Amino acid sequence: MAEHNELGKEGEKAAVDFLKKEGYTILITNYVWQKAEIDIIAQKDNILASVEVKTRSTLEYGLPQDFVKPKKIQLLVKAMNQYVEDNDIDAEVRFDIIGVHKNGSSFEIEHITDAFFHF
Repeated sequence: MAEHNELGKEGEKAAVDFLKKEGYTILITNYVWQKAEIDIIAQKDNILASVEVKTRSTLEYGLPQDFVKPKKIQLLVKAMNQYVEDNDIDAEVRFDIIGVHKNGSSFEIEHITDAFFHF
């Protein structure tokens, strides 16, 4: 497996662990619908969070969350709508980004809630 793929998987695991510690229930990871993939779908109280995880080994080229582009946002919104519909969920939906930066042998995590709005 390519090194960047392995780093991404490590970052997603760190994000899942972080969310669990924050009181979220992880409903599913790597949910795929058509061309979209949601890294993590988690719930806390009446909030259903679609979480995009961006992991970087260096911040030299920008913050991890800066790499979530409008096309990706559009796909995430469509996929989340489908997940909610398929599972008949009645909860407030929120779109979060977790930026993960590998710093030596540990990870620095930034959780951005309501990272973008959907229409």
